[in-house]
Amino acid sequence: MREFIGGLPKAELHVHLEGTLEPELMVKLAARNDVALRSASPAAVRASYNFSSLQSFLDIYYEAARTLVTEQDFYDLTRAYLRRARLENIRHVEPFFDPQTHTARGVPFAAVVTGINRALEDAQREDAISSRLIMCFLRDRSADEAMSTLEQALAFRELIAGVGLDSGEVGNPPSKFVDVFARARREGLRVVAHAGEEGPPDYIRQALDLLGAERIDHGVRAIEDPALMERLAAAQIPLTVCPLSNVRLGVFPSIERHNIKRLLDAGLKVTVNSDDPAYFGGYVTDNYLAVQQELGLSRADIERLAANAFTASFLPDHRKRALLRELQDYLDAQ
Repeated sequence: MREFIGGLPKAELHVHLEGTLEPELMVKLAARNDVALRSASPAAVRASYNFSSLQSFLDIYYEAARTLVTEQDFYDLTRAYLRRARLENIRHVEPFFDPQTHTARGVPFAAVVTGINRALEDAQREDAISSRLIMCFLRDRSADEAMSTLEQALAFRELIAGVGLDSGEVGNPPSKFVDVFARARREGLRVVAHAGEEGPPDYIRQALDLLGAERIDHGVRAIEDPALMERLAAAQIPLTVCPLSNVRLGVFPSIERHNIKRLLDAGLKVTVNSDDPAYFGGYVTDNYLAVQQELGLSRADIERLAANAFTASFLPDHRKRALLRELQDYLDAQ
């Protein structure tokens, strides 16, 4: 099964580029940019990853992001993730980035998005990995700041496919950002939103009804609301679920207690993703393996999860069909 999942053509729709910053690169960037870290070695950095909640993770995540300063830093970060993606046979990615994390420190927006985009273009050319870049707003900051960030992003409209909402969920409902997302939709940007990770099922409903979200990132707490579950299944609204992340942040006590199998069996369009893999101990293949082994997912379940990720992407239909054919060819050869 490990070999089968490893070779499976896959898409990843929920990965934060800042969350792919491995300790080795973090220490290298800190030295390059003269940024002091509390832990001086990669091993010590990794040993500090003790998380009890989303906020405890974010405190470390934002500190590590200070090592990202120049356009080259953002290129190196993104290219490192994409090289890893190639080894896992990821054929398409829709990564998130958080410009406010960087512009608040004086890093130019252009340096962030240009560095990321150069790496995405290189991966397309060298590794045949397609991509759609999604810019996230930090929900624990003001709607005015989010609107200002959107204004900056419009100068790079051709590089950004969509917008999302992330960071501390509790106490920061989607309703806070209605005007920002309305403007983004008018500009033709696709819309996703983190909801129903630590926040209640109502946040999922708000993301759909108030923000116009086309995909829900996480969404695992939907299971607490039968009417919402029926709606998600009927409309086939994708959920980008991140199992290892959910366990590391205490959303579930263990993979054995995760509800991804129940969501899948209820007819929801569930996908498997890594979220912040440098911090949570697993990239996409690791997440597939964890749920397969601990929840007894069948080969048919795994095939469905992989197909869901392609159909839930923001790719044009002809590219989706091509990737689904590639997936089917792989399955037929097994």
